[in-house]
Amino acid sequence: MSTGAILLAGGRARRLDGVAKPLLEVGGRSLLARAIAAVADSDPLTIVGDAAAGYDRHRWVREEPAFAGPAAAVVAGLRSWPRDPEWTFVLACDLPAAAEATRRLRAARDLVPNDTDGLCLADVSSRPQWLTGLYRTAPLRRAAEAMADDGRDAAVRDLFADAAIAVIPAPADETDDVDTWDDLNRARARYGDAVADDEEEE
Repeated sequence: MSTGAILLAGGRARRLDGVAKPLLEVGGRSLLARAIAAVADSDPLTIVGDAAAGYDRHRWVREEPAFAGPAAAVVAGLRSWPRDPEWTFVLACDLPAAAEATRRLRAARDLVPNDTDGLCLADVSSRPQWLTGLYRTAPLRRAAEAMADDGRDAAVRDLFADAAIAVIPAPADETDDVDTWDDLNRARARYGDAVADDEEEE
């Protein structure tokens, strides 16, 4: 079955002092590289954010206006596609365990009923992680096109308000993202990196 991917790489990273969060390295690779590798067989594959050096061969777009939120980013990603695959990964680029998370989603996709519009992982408190998900593209596009102001400042859960989404339990390390320096240090410790003292001081 055909699968595309929209990678969200355009947030402000306020709790990380505004650094380019997707370019932070964990386990010798940037978070962005980890996300790309996790969905490398996707076509089309679009990254939503400001284009980063070294990733020129990938398709980049930006939501309008910039920093309008993840819902707007998904809208922008879908609009950039010349054709629709059957399924679409929606993946934030701050997941150290992107490979494990997408592997779980692929395996679960084979088990969900045909009338399910998609699936996403749940964190340890059972909250849906909409930005670690795999969705049928047709209902996702209908929801995106129905959003007011192209999704500007909308909650990402609004994209899925009328959709039948299966929420898949997952271990904490598959849904833990990097929002703070402490998160980054925990991720680096898990993957054998040094603690980021120098970056914390920037």
